[in-house]
Formats: sequence, C-alpha cells, structure tokens
Amino acid sequence: MAKLKIVLATRNRDKIKEIKNVFKDMDIEFLTLDDFKGFPEVIEDGKTLLENALKKAREISKFFNMPALSDDTGLEVEYLGGAPGVYSARYAGENATYEDNVNKLLKELEGVEWDKRKAVFKTIVALVFPDGREFVAEGANEGHITTEKIGTEGFGYDPIFYVDEKGKTYAEMSLEEKNSISHRARALINLKKIIESELF
Repeated sequence: MAKLKIVLATRNRDKIKEIKNVFKDMDIEFLTLDDFKGFPEVIEDGKTLLENALKKAREISKFFNMPALSDDTGLEVEYLGGAPGVYSARYAGENATYEDNVNKLLKELEGVEWDKRKAVFKTIVALVFPDGREFVAEGANEGHITTEKIGTEGFGYDPIFYVDEKGKTYAEMSLEEKNSISHRARALINLKKIIESELF
C-alpha cells in the first residue's frame, strides 16, 4: 500500500518528536500543522481527555480530508481530587508556560507528605480518517509529584513527575528511556498495534 500520510493535530514540537520516534519503523509520513496554512484552531472544551482527543482529530481530519492523529494528556494528582486533569496544559491559565504550571502544582502541594503526592499521568490518542474510521488507545503511568524540580530533560511536568517503577523523574531520563515507559509512549504503542493489525 502507499505510504500512509497522517496530519498531527498539534504544534507542540516535543510531542511531535515523541510521536515520530515511536512510529519511526513504520511506513508513515507525519505532517504537522506547520506544513499547512489556514487550518482551524480547535477549541479544547471537552470534559474528558477522550472528548478532546477525538474532537481535535475529527476537526483536523475533516478540514484537510486526511487521517489526523491527536492526543490529550492529563496529570491526575490524588491529593487534589484528580486535578489538574483535563486542564493540565493550562493549569496556571490560558497562556501558561510549562514553568508556570509546574510552579503552581508545587505550590498547591506545599507541605503535603510523600504518600499523599500520588499521581497518574494519562494519555488518550485518537486517529481519525475522513471515511469515519476512528481508532483510540490509552496509556498511563503511576508516580508521585516531587517537592522540587529534578532533571533537565523532557518538558511539561517531567521534572516533578517521579516514576515509581524507575525511581526517578521523567526529566532524568533520555528520550529513548522515557519513550519506553511514558504514558504517551504507552498510548502510542497501543495505537501502533491497532494500526498494524487494522491497516498494514
């Protein structure tokens, strides 16, 4: 079959790098929103990660008449009742930077003991085709929120998300190590299995 072309419904360079890395051994060409002009800005107003992932993928797929892949990720902190959750990317406000969000979360958990700092990182990925086919996969990772930033790799909440099974934060891992166990990598690997069985 001809090479599968998929539009990534994100401008986040860090995410794009992770996605391309997971699918590097497949005959897929990924295009990004930077390859086009005049695309719609999708408002992420869903109440769940699934709603947001599907909405983005559906709108971008319809607009370009091409398969579109989207994800939505949320960090759920037990002590905060699952917050920031679906609002993780804009926890400190609409135009918040990674740093703003991290600092706000650290402040919210100031003085909270380790065993109450449990957190789960979840990603839902959606691949939508113009003909209506939709494939969805999920990935998750359990950990704790550290009391300070540790490590310099990665992005977002990586410096404060301590991965229990690895004994270190995402920001202390190389891209390869993170991609072997991260929530997004797990979701993408699960999607990859679906694509391999359904499309290739």
